[in-house]
Amino acid sequence: MRTTDPLAVVRNLGILAHVDAGKTTVTERILYATGTTHKRGEVHDGTTVTDFDPQERDRGITIFSAAVSCSWNGHRINLIDTPGHVDFADEVERSLRVLDGAVAVFDAVAGVEPQSESVWRQADRHGVPRIAFVNKMDRAGADLDAAVASIRDRLHPVPLAVQLPVGAEDTFTGVVDLLGMRTLIWTGDGEARDPEPVPDALREEARRRRRLLEEAVAELHPAALEEFCDTGTLGTGTLTAALRDLTARGEAVVVLCGSAYRNRGVEPLLDAVLAYLPSPLDVPAVRGTYDGTEQERAADPEAPLAALAFKVNATATGRLTYLRVYSGTVEQGDTVRDATTGRTERVGRILRVRADRHARLDRAVAGDIVAVVGLKSARAGATLCAPDAPLVLEPPGVAEPVVSVAVEALRSTDTGRLAQALARLAEEDPSLVVRADAETGQTVLSGMGELHLEVAVERLRSDHGLGVAVGRPRVSHRETVGRGVSGFVYRHVKQDGGAGQFAHVVLDVEPLDDAERGFEFRSTVVGGRVPQEYVRAVEAGCRDALTEGPLGGHPVTGLRVTLTDGSTHVKDSSDTAFRTAGRLGLRDALRACATVLLEPVAEVTVTVPQDAVGSVLGDLAARRGRVGGSATRAGAAVVTATVPLAELFGYATRLRSRTQGRGTFTSRPTGYAPAPAPATAR
Repeated sequence: MRTTDPLAVVRNLGILAHVDAGKTTVTERILYATGTTHKRGEVHDGTTVTDFDPQERDRGITIFSAAVSCSWNGHRINLIDTPGHVDFADEVERSLRVLDGAVAVFDAVAGVEPQSESVWRQADRHGVPRIAFVNKMDRAGADLDAAVASIRDRLHPVPLAVQLPVGAEDTFTGVVDLLGMRTLIWTGDGEARDPEPVPDALREEARRRRRLLEEAVAELHPAALEEFCDTGTLGTGTLTAALRDLTARGEAVVVLCGSAYRNRGVEPLLDAVLAYLPSPLDVPAVRGTYDGTEQERAADPEAPLAALAFKVNATATGRLTYLRVYSGTVEQGDTVRDATTGRTERVGRILRVRADRHARLDRAVAGDIVAVVGLKSARAGATLCAPDAPLVLEPPGVAEPVVSVAVEALRSTDTGRLAQALARLAEEDPSLVVRADAETGQTVLSGMGELHLEVAVERLRSDHGLGVAVGRPRVSHRETVGRGVSGFVYRHVKQDGGAGQFAHVVLDVEPLDDAERGFEFRSTVVGGRVPQEYVRAVEAGCRDALTEGPLGGHPVTGLRVTLTDGSTHVKDSSDTAFRTAGRLGLRDALRACATVLLEPVAEVTVTVPQDAVGSVLGDLAARRGRVGGSATRAGAAVVTATVPLAELFGYATRLRSRTQGRGTFTSRPTGYAPAPAPATAR
């Protein structure tokens, strides 16, 4: 690592976790420890810096990712606090796209929870190195070893604990640092005392765990293995360097512990961020394309500008566009090119972000995460680059919405304002989709879940002052092929004067083993009976046909179409004719297949008192849930089941009533499954 380079002291960091694991509290304590704030914000008091939206404070959860900047030991940390609720996973996706590292926060009692797995897999897809922080060590039932075991069993990296807790549950006061072999203790007020020697009662256990850590690292890291074989031990410098390498490669995860609420363990966590997570110099150069050629841009302020817009906020005072600058420099007043649309924009102001507060900057350089004012049309996912050096970076993925509601203005005079407000919501949150229902004429708002849509509707009412009526939530169905057809012949012949249209195709349609794989097309035509350019037109036509299935006009997924034969006409065959044949041919072939209606399903984890298990299981069965297992954790029963998403509307209220308010549940979408037989009858 080039320590003389200013970028070497930058960390672009995300905080990831399951809802209620303590992400926002960890963020608040980081801001307090770094001197960015002078008072500890509390989620339950609504005084946190990053949960500044009124809905976040009312609900006590993070809804929108929030960026903050702080300094620690001469390093600048750009930190993004991400949501933990599954309905806002798209916010996590867009944040992970621009981060270099992350801290995964786990509950010391619950360990790895369903959404912990989801955000971990998201980070895997983006190749983001992580360290783990086991939070809430002061709670009854807290167990670091159990949490580490759950990381190993459910997430599958090698967890390497570098700390040993001092005390347990309400007597947790500090940690033993296994690398420095010293004890870090915090007072009742959360103030750190000077490091102390390891107490006699923990010395033998600390030595044993240090030895286990050395052996585990030596097994994974060649340089560490060489030193271990030569000397029988690992020096602290070698151990630190090996842990950094293993973290960067994703082969292991460093595990620390503490209690963010009581301000214990935050300073060592910040030290670990600097020690183990990469700077912008340590990650591979960003790759992009332009005119079909792939290019790389290094994290160099002197290189041409390349920046990715990952979030847009349309505030009352202007439009804020959040950028990760990958290469080059952008200054106030610069003209930049939106490579996604080809338009040019002028940068009005550049801001260093601290949630809803901002500090003016003259410029931003490679490695920075900033907000800019003045961009009129750049959307989330747009690439901003130097006008004379265009480049398109891969945008963050956007998940397909699974729940929809019809919305309409209570006053007819507000219809235009409602359309504008919905367009602004969709601009800020790409996972919200607004469309007009062709059959009913209603405006339909679609999102990632019931809570996601509740938040969006509340913003229409509070932020835009609109009275709206909302229909009952509906899930988004899909259709698939249960039994296919072979040798389906379709001829498209059209002659109405002048050049005609002729296309002859023979199609095989079969189901894919995994409906989530969507659609596959292939051609086995030989002898040039259908030229290659017409084969591509047939594929395009087939994709057109997938938008509406024969059962109810739902999108079709999970099928393979094979073009096995066909013929052409010397004069009348064309791309248009074969595309039409592909579309109409597959549409008719689907009617000849046995098709199945699919509905979205979710994995539900319900935590209830032992005496309420029977009632909860009966309710899940009534909701067509399939129970996958149950376990006992900290005196409560944890039931896991797969339940159709449509049956979960209103479940929170029902669960509270059945458990006297003591039951909780979380859910995460797991795909689609066949709907009940009456719904699939044709």
